[in-house]
Amino acid sequence: QVQLVESGGGLVQAGGSLRLSCAASGSIFSIGTMAWYRQAPGKQRELVARISSDSSTVYADSVKGRFTISRDNAKNTVVLQMNSLKSDDTAVYFCNAVLTLTNRGPQYAYWGQGTQVTVSS
Repeated sequence: QVQLVESGGGLVQAGGSLRLSCAASGSIFSIGTMAWYRQAPGKQRELVARISSDSSTVYADSVKGRFTISRDNAKNTVVLQMNSLKSDDTAVYFCNAVLTLTNRGPQYAYWGQGTQVTVSS
């Protein structure tokens, strides 16, 4: 069974740091773009950062200079290092990845179950 499993959320004080990790497991042929999204209460899910298969990155303006996304292709993982956290960063964070399950097969977007990040002011 193919799945994305996140870890690393929690409660932190403003100005602190957290590291989120997401591992893709199961029978996977290749992984394309990997990303982190977040959804705060009463708000729409938004892109936080994404990293393509060639490691080029895109960040939301609100996290530039504070968050860093990276990936380890050998381990099928993507990591989001979050520094200088603010109360506005409080949300459920979701891992997303574009997976190809078989050679020349179609691509599918998979989501993790989400991990809560709470920043106290």
